[in-house]
Amino acid sequence: MDKNLTTRIDKWLWTVRIFKTRSISTEECKKGRVKLNDAEVKPSKEINIGDTITVRKPPVVYSYIVKDIPKSRIGAKLVNDFLENITPSDELAKLKPGYLAFQGVRPKGTGRPTKKERRTLDNIRRKSFDHE
Repeated sequence: MDKNLTTRIDKWLWTVRIFKTRSISTEECKKGRVKLNDAEVKPSKEINIGDTITVRKPPVVYSYIVKDIPKSRIGAKLVNDFLENITPSDELAKLKPGYLAFQGVRPKGTGRPTKKERRTLDNIRRKSFDHE
């Protein structure tokens, strides 16, 4: 493979199946949910082999290293040839069933939350989904 090959970040995210469509990939870049080497990027930013890409898909923040750049969209079985998933295990634990169910659990029979309790619960949920 050519080591000087570059491509747009939105196209790469789509070709390696991080996002279902290229338009979704472009929108996520515009919203600031995609970072290249810890810097927010526009969809047209060129990437190179060896770059680190961070993608925030609430509630998880995924991290990848670019191993190669495909010429077109690839099959799911070939994805590991083009990227290395370096997402920490504590981030992946958020995907396990029941993880979010325990965020803000109230004992049964305590009734509706007060205004103060509701605000606290909302802040916890916002932080766990936004990571901002």
